[in-house]
Amino acid sequence: MSDDIIKNLGPLAPLTGTWASDLGVDVSRIHSKETTTKYREEATFAPLGPVNNGPQALYGLRYNMTAWRLGEADGFHEEVGYWLWDGDRGQVLRCVIVPRGVLVNAGGDAKADSKNFHLEAEVGSETYGIMSNKYLDESYKTKKYTMDVTINDDGTYSYEQDTQLWIPINKAIFHHTDKNTLTKVS
Repeated sequence: MSDDIIKNLGPLAPLTGTWASDLGVDVSRIHSKETTTKYREEATFAPLGPVNNGPQALYGLRYNMTAWRLGEADGFHEEVGYWLWDGDRGQVLRCVIVPRGVLVNAGGDAKADSKNFHLEAEVGSETYGIMSNKYLDESYKTKKYTMDVTINDDGTYSYEQDTQLWIPINKAIFHHTDKNTLTKVS
């Protein structure tokens, strides 16, 4: 791993490595009923960069995550994607694909030494947006996604995210939330 890449990751630099926790809490809908699920999670962040778009140079982390309900061997949620830092524009980006047919490109402002940052994406946005497969678009349309990340002084990082789903049968927005605090394991 190049020191040059690490020094250009801005607020993402502390996330490099593998992280784990069994403190996750997921609030979702299962069979039309609000359900709280406790889970364990493992996430890996591997440095990359620079990724050049003409004069823009992005540095980032290849990202993958799996979550398992406590006491179960099979994962119930996975994500792959990239966390990116655009130092010239002071932007953190999270580009994530979920194997349910959902893509989220979220972003937000940050400073190179930020320990907290907020990311957002909205359906229909041409910059930080959300796309879903046809079934989900018709039955559980993701309208908005937010994530707050805190890099803690004790060697952990925490996140809280809110995926706002429009559920036509209920004619209402449901807040599918997840939160966790992870510890670096390697």
